Amino acid sequence: MTLLRRLWSKQRLRNWQRLVLQVQAQDASHSKVDDAQLHKASLSLRYRALSGEPAEKLLVPAFGLVRQAAQRALGMAHYPVQILGGIALHHGAIAVMQTGEGKTLTATLPLYLAALSQQGTHLITANDYLAQRDAELMRPLFERLGMRVGVVTGDSTPEQRRAAYAADITYTTAKEIGFDFLRDRIAQRQAQ
Repeated sequence: MTLLRRLWSKQRLRNWQRLVLQVQAQDASHSKVDDAQLHKASLSLRYRALSGEPAEKLLVPAFGLVRQAAQRALGMAHYPVQILGGIALHHGAIAVMQTGEGKTLTATLPLYLAALSQQGTHLITANDYLAQRDAELMRPLFERLGMRVGVVTGDSTPEQRRAAYAADITYTTAKEIGFDFLRDRIAQRQAQ
């Protein structure tokens, strides 16, 4: 059983490494287009996602767009190991990264892919400072691709919270999202 699990994991890792190479090739083709064409490509991916195309088919072009947007908006490029981490996160795996290895940038890849379906995507972090910082750092990247970014902290008013949760991508903490969920449940029960 353990041997079978290891072989399955090795095969999956090889498949993911092939995806990394495909993402890098996508990025190379995106480097030749202007910002308007990059935005148009993002809208095209959103249309494909809303039309029911599976995320697996959108992963390579989406990650390539994010990588190119990061280079243009932030002056940063996802390293191959960060792309691999993004693929792992997309597949529900745990990606362990040390401080300084680029977790914030890595998370942009699966965040964007998940947000294409317009169902709201949340990044839950440890504290308000990190939620605010990461949202502000990554906002130019996501806006370049036509995505709206929101942030919910302990200081957010109810109106700010509604606007943040209505964004394509919302940065918040476990505490805030948990209490907001409970507040919504209580309000629903009182309305009945």
